[in-house]
Amino acid sequence: MILMKKPNSPETQNPFDVLSEELIFTILDLLDPNPLDKKSFSLVSKSFYSIEAKHRRNLKPLRSDHLSVLFKRYPYVTHLDLSLCRRVTDDSLSIVTNAYRFTLQRIDLSRSKFFSGDGLLSLATNCKNLVELDLSNATELRDAAVSAVAEAKNLEKLWLARCKLITDMGIGCIAVGCKKLRLVCLKWCVGVGDLGVELIAIKCRELRSLDLSYLPITDKCLSPIYKLQFLEDLVLEGCFGIDDENLDVFKQGCKTLKKIDISGCENITDVGLSALTSSSGCLEKLALADGSPVTLALANSLNKLSMLQSIILDGCLVTSAGLKAIGNSCMSLRDLSLSKCLGVTDEALSFLVSKHTGLRNLDITCCRKITYVSIASIANSCISLTSLKMESCSLVSREAFILIGKRCHSLEELDLTDNEIDDEGLISISHCTRLSNLKLGICLNINDRGLAYVGKSCSKLKELDLYRSTGITDSGISAIASGCPDLEMINAAYCTAITDGSLISLSQCSELKRLEIRGCPLVTSVGLAAIAKKCKQLTRLDIKKCYNIDDSGMICLAHFSQNLRQINMSYSSITDLGLLSLARLSCLQNFSVLHSQGLTPRGLVAALMACGGLKKVKLHLSFRSLLPEPFIKIIEARGCVFEWRNKVFQAELDPKCWKLQLEDTSQL
Repeated sequence: MILMKKPNSPETQNPFDVLSEELIFTILDLLDPNPLDKKSFSLVSKSFYSIEAKHRRNLKPLRSDHLSVLFKRYPYVTHLDLSLCRRVTDDSLSIVTNAYRFTLQRIDLSRSKFFSGDGLLSLATNCKNLVELDLSNATELRDAAVSAVAEAKNLEKLWLARCKLITDMGIGCIAVGCKKLRLVCLKWCVGVGDLGVELIAIKCRELRSLDLSYLPITDKCLSPIYKLQFLEDLVLEGCFGIDDENLDVFKQGCKTLKKIDISGCENITDVGLSALTSSSGCLEKLALADGSPVTLALANSLNKLSMLQSIILDGCLVTSAGLKAIGNSCMSLRDLSLSKCLGVTDEALSFLVSKHTGLRNLDITCCRKITYVSIASIANSCISLTSLKMESCSLVSREAFILIGKRCHSLEELDLTDNEIDDEGLISISHCTRLSNLKLGICLNINDRGLAYVGKSCSKLKELDLYRSTGITDSGISAIASGCPDLEMINAAYCTAITDGSLISLSQCSELKRLEIRGCPLVTSVGLAAIAKKCKQLTRLDIKKCYNIDDSGMICLAHFSQNLRQINMSYSSITDLGLLSLARLSCLQNFSVLHSQGLTPRGLVAALMACGGLKKVKLHLSFRSLLPEPFIKIIEARGCVFEWRNKVFQAELDPKCWKLQLEDTSQL
């Protein structure tokens, strides 16, 4: 039972003074996950500041040079995410070890550089409670450094994706030392072969999840894998050395498998798939993307998978017989992805959805042969759909979208990019009041009238994509801003008719985190200032080709947008003054600035020196020779990556000409 402290005197005025620390911790647990809420709590008083610091268990610093100060404030962190800190040295890891020797359970170094085996050894030997370690993208780590991980005897989850220099020797050391591992990810560890995988499978008997994507392995390592008694998730995506020949070993084991991914394994046919799944009666998810054709024989190999809930066939050649066979089996199917599948027809798809009326998620992106008939079948059969993705279904007529709005009222995600939907269809779609994510990019037949209905009815909308939907103006954006207060992302790129009025309207959306308005020439710094002042959670901004945004807009961002992490300001009117103003933002990690005539090498040098937390900078190649080589090395030593682009100035195409050009390209 949680007790309250007795008040010191009858004059106690603050009711929180009588609450125990444990009770206040419980209150903090119930707060919204939004970090700003807890920050506001901590600013109420000194006692709240102290209590919030003691309560904090998860920490995600923006810069490694602030670690010492942060660790002193938050002494009980168990989960430390350093993925935003590009430069993490051995000294940084030593600070981590000293601060969280007894509490640290998980550390994420998946985007960090500059540490070595010494730092990892200190971490592994001293943090005895460490159970999760993410070293993904540590492309410079070799076996000697990775072998230090073997000292983390209690490690249960390890990610080594894209650690391309480690070999079987390093993996062998980990296998011998970390026998409690339950999850191992070796995706793109191209130096690891059959021996390393065998050692992991033999020594780590408690494995539940094993990701071997794109490893140069063969059938030789499969025998130890199938003997794993608890394996639930096996990923063999892009393992081209595996074929049907030795998959028979799976007939005798792996009865616990729930997820199998053999995407891109073109040498595995229905014969191998049948062997792989023959004893996997518990299988729930199967990914076959970019693999063998989905024929009748392949589909029949799924007959015994009564618990199968998700099938991913993206990029496969699909036969009508194969789709119909899936329709007659897999009665528990909830998720089906046919993105970019060739051969999907109205007849086959209609039959399948008529049999699987309980579908929740359906992806038919770029299924270019389907028409109104398929959409009518989907709308009439799958009324419980929560996600429907149908980008670039170019033969679907406008009337089909009216059916979706009339029947699929449970939709939360709807992707109609590059379709023929018009205002009548959009008005019908507005009846899907649970929508949180709506994509209407390159929909040239919609305008403000239809969008206004979405704004009035879809109050739960959080993400809206209007990319190149040029019929939208300030009126439509205003309707969305008024009716969707929880909006977090809007893409209005190349909606050339919108002005500052749209941004002033959007400034009402206090939850806005991402704004893309590239190619909107009528927008100025006035509208941007309105966003900066009221949308305090803005983290990502794209104002490329907004020619009328100048330094005054950057000054407002620098003053108000303290959470801004990424900005693209190419082709704008900013000068050295604007860029130097942005350098005040401690959170800024990524900026692109191409073809900005007012920017000089001196101003760029000053801004880069002032931005201590930068991870990536995209600049025109012409600046490369104008910046001192020692200066470039200093910035790179901080952990910043330069991307030099030699793009010529590009004039904007008319929207319809641009779409025709896109269609011609897709047919090649």
